[in-house]
Amino acid sequence: MKKVITRFAPSPTGTLHIGGVRTALFNYVYAKQNDGLFLVRIEDTDRERSTKEYEKNILDNLTSIGLNPDQKPINQSERNEIYIKAAEKIIESGNAYWCNCSSEELDKMRQEQTAAGMKPMYDGRSRNLGLQRSENTALRLATPESGEIVVNDIIRGEIKFNNTELDDLILLRSDGTPTYHLCNVVDDYEQGVTTVIRGEDHISNTPRQIHIQNALGYPELEYAHLPLVLGTDKKRLSKRNAATSLEEYREKGYLDSAILNTLARLGWSKGDNEVFYLDDLIKDFDIKEVQKAGAIFDISKLDWLNSQHLTNLSLDEFKKQLEPFLNKLDININDHENIDLLMESMRTADNNYSGIANSLIPYYRDIEGYDDKAIKKFIKDKSILSNIKDILNGINDWNEISIDEALKEYQSKNDLSVPSVNQPIRIALTGSTKSPSLGLTLAIFGKNKSIERIDKLLNTI
Repeated sequence: MKKVITRFAPSPTGTLHIGGVRTALFNYVYAKQNDGLFLVRIEDTDRERSTKEYEKNILDNLTSIGLNPDQKPINQSERNEIYIKAAEKIIESGNAYWCNCSSEELDKMRQEQTAAGMKPMYDGRSRNLGLQRSENTALRLATPESGEIVVNDIIRGEIKFNNTELDDLILLRSDGTPTYHLCNVVDDYEQGVTTVIRGEDHISNTPRQIHIQNALGYPELEYAHLPLVLGTDKKRLSKRNAATSLEEYREKGYLDSAILNTLARLGWSKGDNEVFYLDDLIKDFDIKEVQKAGAIFDISKLDWLNSQHLTNLSLDEFKKQLEPFLNKLDININDHENIDLLMESMRTADNNYSGIANSLIPYYRDIEGYDDKAIKKFIKDKSILSNIKDILNGINDWNEISIDEALKEYQSKNDLSVPSVNQPIRIALTGSTKSPSLGLTLAIFGKNKSIERIDKLLNTI
């Protein structure tokens, strides 16, 4: 049986797109499941838009997220001679011809077709003219004029294309440069690719590329066309729905494992298990179970999964990965006397490291401002906060249990609601009403700092 080889073929015209990561992920997993190879090809023939900076971004991010190619990536821009030789082979086989139609002539042809209610496509007018190569001719594939191409898509089943619906696509432009379809087909063959897993927006390209394969005598490939990644508005994911670059999610502090987990669930599911890692995916993923309909990327799902992955980290790993986000805020993670207790309690303060780091600011710095709405809502009687300060001052054994017991006794004795007692303290300590359980929060701050902050709020109001 032939070794399974998959490929991810991005164009370096932008940073690594979140949808591209999903495509790379499914290619990687399918290859690993079959003891095969996962390859990367940089499709950089668009000289105007392709940059080495974007190429580096794509390759670095693939590696750092754990989707390492098994061979050194290749660049199409360095392989022009290979494509020209392939084109010459097609000419020799009689499956291509030279066309001298000008862009103006082609535009007029399409306009006339559209006006007549026909599909605008090249009508083959140069096909039988026997033209020779010149600086004004492009090489076109002589697509079969009857019959059909049948693709047995792993995800979608049998897809049929009538050859009459396909025009004679250009293989070489008039300046001699090869086109996308020719490069794509030749590279798949040269790299030994057996299985093409890509987005459904490439379905219409498949019969064209199969015709090129046939003209070159290349073997058949397996195809699997993934559903597109959609925004919550059910349109193709764009910046108006959510961040589209992998880098943006990492900069916000989403874990790689949670990003991969979320992307794997776009179009595929396995029972009730929501949280899993790359190794789990290699074990359980079945490409035949991928849905055909578009897959909606919902940031709230990523938020939830990221919080689960954060919880599963060891405390040391959690601190190590949080540290760069605190450094951006000029906070040294070790500048706290109860660091482990603080980190363990604040692990779920937000859904990502950036949010958690911001939530930790009051634990490292003095309060610069208070939530005015919270003060108006919860501090209607200043004497309650003053009484609480006296009670806390009298606690000798400063720990979560003794603090909670003292506050509960005061609340019960004075027939007060829990928020009217607890929230003023939270506001004093953190500037807002958000914190872990109150006894734990006070224990983390320590007695002296807690009293100091309550005094400051009393003086402020």
